[in-house]
Amino acid sequence: MFGTFKITGLPSPVRFFGALLGLYASTVMSSTSGLPVIPLKIGPQSITAEVAADDASRSRGLMFRDQLPPDHGMLFVFQEAWQYCFWMKNTPLPLTIAFIDARGEIINLADMQPHSLDSHCALGPARYALEMEQGWFARHQLRPGTRVSGLP
Repeated sequence: MFGTFKITGLPSPVRFFGALLGLYASTVMSSTSGLPVIPLKIGPQSITAEVAADDASRSRGLMFRDQLPPDHGMLFVFQEAWQYCFWMKNTPLPLTIAFIDARGEIINLADMQPHSLDSHCALGPARYALEMEQGWFARHQLRPGTRVSGLP
């Protein structure tokens, strides 16, 4: 699901993931996928996001999932801001992805079709990517420039 990315001088994903969990120990819950989940606010909207913060969880993403609960998504966390790209291989859900910069602002949104190998890329350096059910951002009138709070 996750496309190419730059890895240069990054600390161990295990150390990073451990630090992420420690930082959010009071708010992190466990999902059925085994990934930690955190609450986020996007503008006035509250959601729950599974956190994919290591290579394995980012690579798997939402592959093979048949559904997402309402107001749930997956947050991809990167150590370094970069113009990351995503695709939908083995993902049966139509999704919208929000690329988010280090300040927590949405850079751009892209609708992604199930099982497509088309790349959807950040238009600027992104530190996060958030996948939600397709149309969720539009229904809530959330656009580039909207602030996301609660990010690790």
